[in-house]
Amino acid sequence: YSERQAQRMEALLQPLVDGGEAESLYTIVGRYDLNRVRVTVPLVDWEARERSQQEIIAQVRQPLSQIPGARVSVSSPNSLNLRGAGGGIEVALVGNDYLFLYETARQFARAIEERLPNLSQPDISYQPTQPQLSFQIDRRRAADLGIPLDGLATTLRAMIDGDELVDLNVADEAVPILLEASTGEINDPSDLVNLYVSTASGQLLPLSSVVTLKEEGVAAELDRHVQRRAVEVDSEVTPGYPLQSAVEDLQGLAEEILPPGVSMILLGEAATLEETSREVALTYVIALLVVFLVLCAQFESFTSALVVVLIVPFGVAAAIYALFLTGTSVNIYSQIGLVMLIGLMAKNGVLLVEFADQLRDKGMGVREAIATSARVRLRPVAMTLLSTVLAGLPLILSGGPGAEARSAIGWVVFGGLGLAALFTLFLTPVVYAGIARLSSARAQEGARLGQELQMAERLADKT
Repeated sequence: YSERQAQRMEALLQPLVDGGEAESLYTIVGRYDLNRVRVTVPLVDWEARERSQQEIIAQVRQPLSQIPGARVSVSSPNSLNLRGAGGGIEVALVGNDYLFLYETARQFARAIEERLPNLSQPDISYQPTQPQLSFQIDRRRAADLGIPLDGLATTLRAMIDGDELVDLNVADEAVPILLEASTGEINDPSDLVNLYVSTASGQLLPLSSVVTLKEEGVAAELDRHVQRRAVEVDSEVTPGYPLQSAVEDLQGLAEEILPPGVSMILLGEAATLEETSREVALTYVIALLVVFLVLCAQFESFTSALVVVLIVPFGVAAAIYALFLTGTSVNIYSQIGLVMLIGLMAKNGVLLVEFADQLRDKGMGVREAIATSARVRLRPVAMTLLSTVLAGLPLILSGGPGAEARSAIGWVVFGGLGLAALFTLFLTPVVYAGIARLSSARAQEGARLGQELQMAERLADKT
């Protein structure tokens, strides 16, 4: 049955190969689970096709989902080569019992379909559908009849798959000696219970006297995560819906319906997103701290460094607003652009603050110094901003592989720094006028230090 569904899938995907957009079709039926089919469609290079990977997926998803008797999900590999990632979100329910986890996962999947409109087609990895023959041995009866368990096991191995007795060494080559049934293979389950086993006294008894045969379905694979039993649940995410929002939806649903003893962990891209979010947040803090310490050493003043640092959050807010206007998500690439934006904002603020401090050293007041600095430094600040903003245009306008990543960084630089120019040119003087009054000019501090040194020398001469 799975092979027939695979043929239908191949028939729907074959036009991609005939049209030159895909190189071939590679189908695997029954790997790990007899009821699972995986079709891999490697696409040709970006330059050799007109449509993107996402557009092709959007076209084939609908006809594939209409194949009767099959749940079909379409995903694409990701640039980070994460297992089980690309186009969806994957989580795992962890606990102590597989059957209880399976029932909980089914309830969780139904809740996803009913209550989360941006997630669809939840698929549970644990499927107890692989056929298995289970032998229930009555050990007490076997002991009463004098049937040794090792002899029973030897009989089953010999009749089903062959029992390896010993290795014969011939010319430094090991040749296994197998004990096999002369009547041929066992093709029917009822043939097993009709086998005869030898007792300790040498009598032959039918296997059915001590064994009960049971046909049942079991899972093809048993997953484990964080050293606990786990059942994975994979869902499709609506195109354009942020992965972070999908993670928050699942976490809220899990807190509400998961029973005690069962918890949810993130896998694949979702786990990487959570990890990188923490790392990027720490990177922001370290970046701001390093910038602040370097500025303190440069300005020899905490207040001047604080002026520059206080402007940075407004620039980050402007960059996020630019992403919102262009419909670009806050992803790992745009976050890298935000870290770069912190340095650019600090550099432009230094041009104003440093010149204002120099004017204060010459005797100007705070208000007069920052007003003169803003007027004199307008041209170099504008030139710096214009050159940096225009440098981000190629990242936005470029195409080809990786265009989404470059575009995210480009919009942060182009839109964010463009809007942040207002904060640099207008808000920096306002913040400087309010904070710089809390400290005196560097020249005054130097003069005061000189006076204290002269007084110390005079006291030393007197003593």
